[in-house]
Amino acid sequence: RHSMLPRHVQRLGRDWITHWNGPQIFTLSSPVSSCMRWAGHYPPWATFSLPIPADFSTNWRLPPVFLPWRQFQNSNWHLDNYTQSSCFHLPNPSMKSEGEEPLTKKRRLSGQHDTSTSDEETNFSNQKEAPCLSVAQNEGKHSSKKGTIKRNWEYFCQQSRTMKISENKESDQSNTESEATFDFTVMSYNILSQDLLEDNSHLYKHCRQRLLFWAYRFPNILQEIKQLDADVLCLQEVQEDHYRTEIKSHLESLGYHCEYKMRTGRKPDGCAICFKTSKFSLISSNPVEFFRRDIPLLDRDNVGLVLLLQPRFHCKSNAAICIANTHLLYNPRRGDIKLTQLAMLLAEIASVAPRKDGSFCPIIICGDFNSVPGSPLYRFIKEGKLNYEGLAIGKVSGQEQFPRGQRILSIPIWPKKLGISQNCVYEIKQQQKEENAGEKLERAKLDNTQETVIASEKSSSKLQHHFKLSSVYSHYFPETGIPEVTTCHSRSAVTVDYIFYSAANDDTAAQPGAEDSFCGGLKLLGRLALLTEKDLWTVNGLPNENNSSDHLPLLAEFRLIER
Repeated sequence: RHSMLPRHVQRLGRDWITHWNGPQIFTLSSPVSSCMRWAGHYPPWATFSLPIPADFSTNWRLPPVFLPWRQFQNSNWHLDNYTQSSCFHLPNPSMKSEGEEPLTKKRRLSGQHDTSTSDEETNFSNQKEAPCLSVAQNEGKHSSKKGTIKRNWEYFCQQSRTMKISENKESDQSNTESEATFDFTVMSYNILSQDLLEDNSHLYKHCRQRLLFWAYRFPNILQEIKQLDADVLCLQEVQEDHYRTEIKSHLESLGYHCEYKMRTGRKPDGCAICFKTSKFSLISSNPVEFFRRDIPLLDRDNVGLVLLLQPRFHCKSNAAICIANTHLLYNPRRGDIKLTQLAMLLAEIASVAPRKDGSFCPIIICGDFNSVPGSPLYRFIKEGKLNYEGLAIGKVSGQEQFPRGQRILSIPIWPKKLGISQNCVYEIKQQQKEENAGEKLERAKLDNTQETVIASEKSSSKLQHHFKLSSVYSHYFPETGIPEVTTCHSRSAVTVDYIFYSAANDDTAAQPGAEDSFCGGLKLLGRLALLTEKDLWTVNGLPNENNSSDHLPLLAEFRLIER
């Protein structure tokens, strides 16, 4: 059938060729000035199309698969040695012509510069220390698998390797007696509910059908979780039946304790927070339902989950960390609902995180916020304030560049009977949890409530919250200004997933304005780098053969500092 192909290519077999998914990348052993793509016209004698070169240099030669078999065997040919100067793409079987490619992919092919990491980068995987803002390869994970892109680990301090206080006495001696540290990692990951995937199949037309089955996707997702090995997992779009039958048991076998909140109504998915019992113990679990039957504005079934955790290796018995996880409403034209859902989550955090002295314990907020960097909702989280007077509802999340309709946010956004002030705290004191009991705290909260009511009457179009939060990610690559993306499918490639945290005073990675944070706090030690849209389309976007969600997992390492 392949009589016009070299014999050794025929021996590789049909499956070797057709199993490549999307624009998979082969690296040539000699330079090419630019990439060549496969045309969409299939001759009858071949199962894949002929390459069409563009702007080849005089040094170009055939890839080693077309060389004599002995020479092919001896050639230095690797799937993962992708470089900008020498590559070609295999076609996705579902895309027979360029006209069928996603619009985002066309933009990628037409204008952006490649930002892929060269294979000649220094490998820091065995290095114990890395200078500030250094980049290390992610210990070669997935490097031998086809169709993958390496994500680098970015360090923010000299000693960023996780340590347990009880196991590192020498390091403890170097610290002052008034300061103790505890290192841990947090992942935020929207794993893509199978029901939502099937209900929105138009978003995944670029994918091969077999890659979209849950039986294929779950092992990949579980493998990612195993390899990244985070101490805390904040998962969104966790389908309830899969959680009950598979996800929970597998995560428990990995040493996690799982807390889950399903969406209200008939929605089949929800949010989960899972933590390693070797690192934390559970103080309290607090689900948040954004649906209110008596409030027409709150007719959506989104939820949140807030945990209070106690580190097991911390020297102070009363140390705690508040971890929140949510998935806000998607609808780009309902910014009023998004802001109200966010205010409800912040109010719950404000009721869970206070210490006996009135300060807040360190806070981490993860999730899919369905809002882009720089949007009013994003700025409200980061800056702690938002004057929404005259703000169009469709512009709150920034998802649409030209939102339809110009309906303005009402003042106030939500009715008073919701019981949440413009400072995003509960106006009517709810029943205190046992861990937050205490007359002193009660008095402080009542005083704050009275001040809040007065303030809201004076400036009702201004939202505020008590937390000084920084984002783990900067959202743009500093060298090029190209945006990072956390989700990529046929319709869009943007950032909507975040990890926010309350920064310690000496956290050099924190954004300006966070340095006056709480007593102590969190220091960002490192993060798993994100990718560009162009990077992701080199592996046919998301999901793909090795990444089985339409979102990337976010991962950060923190140091808890108590003074």
